[in-house]
Amino acid sequence: MTKDEFEFLVYMIHACANKWGKSPTEVYSLLKEKKVLTKYLLLHYDVLHTPRTDFVVADI
Repeated sequence: MTKDEFEFLVYMIHACANKWGKSPTEVYSLLKEKKVLTKYLLLHYDVLHTPRTDFVVADI
């Protein structure tokens, strides 16, 4: 994982936490359990890091 990918994951965890009214820790656990971090966000980083944040959060 690159530094940019890591920063993207952290950013998206916090964006989801803000949108969903949960703590970043809760969101991290949920996304990790569902494999969203590796099978979606990291796998498709090249496409997902460019759209607006709210689009990606809604897609998650």
